Amino acid sequence: MASRNHLPQPGLIPFLYAVADPDLPDRPRRKNTKRTGELGEAAFLHKAASLGFKILRPWGDSERYDFVIDAGAGFRRVQVKCTESINAHGYQIQSIYCDGRRKAKLTLRDIDFLAAYIIPLDLWYIVPVRAFPASASLRFYPDSIRAPRHAKRLSPKAKPRLRARLEPYREAWCLFRE
Repeated sequence: MASRNHLPQPGLIPFLYAVADPDLPDRPRRKNTKRTGELGEAAFLHKAASLGFKILRPWGDSERYDFVIDAGAGFRRVQVKCTESINAHGYQIQSIYCDGRRKAKLTLRDIDFLAAYIIPLDLWYIVPVRAFPASASLRFYPDSIRAPRHAKRLSPKAKPRLRARLEPYREAWCLFRE
C-alpha cells in the first residue's frame, strides 16, 4: 500500500513547457466549410459591388439564393459556391441545396445564376442555370489545369468540350445585365 507521502500533492507549478513531438506526422486540420462559404460570399459582394452592381441580401439564410443582383435588366437570384481544392484535375462545385431532410439539385425555380469562385486562382464563373449539366456536379478546368486523364481516349472533337464546356462563363459578369 502506498503511503500518503507518495501521492500527488496540490500546488502551484511555476512554469510548464510543452514541445510537439517532431516524429509525429502533421495532421491536416479539417476545413470549416461554413467559414469558407462565408468568405466566398464576402468575395462575391466585394467583386460585384466593385463592378457597379446593386446587391440585395435576403434576411437570414433560408432562401436557396445568397444574393439578388439588380443590374438594371431585372432582378437575378444568385447562389454563391466556392472551392479551394482540385479534384480529378479540375475544380468541382455541387449545384445542390439541403433543406435539412434531403439534398436536391438547384433549378430555375430556385436561382437564376450560380457564381462559382475558385479561391486559389481568384477566378469567378457566372453560370446560368440553363447551362447546368444533367448531373449536379459542375467541373471547372481553368487553363492552368490539365484536362482529365481520360480525355486522351476521346476523339479530338470531344476533348475541347470536356475542358471548355463552362469556360464561356469565366468572369461573365455581363450576363447579369442581359
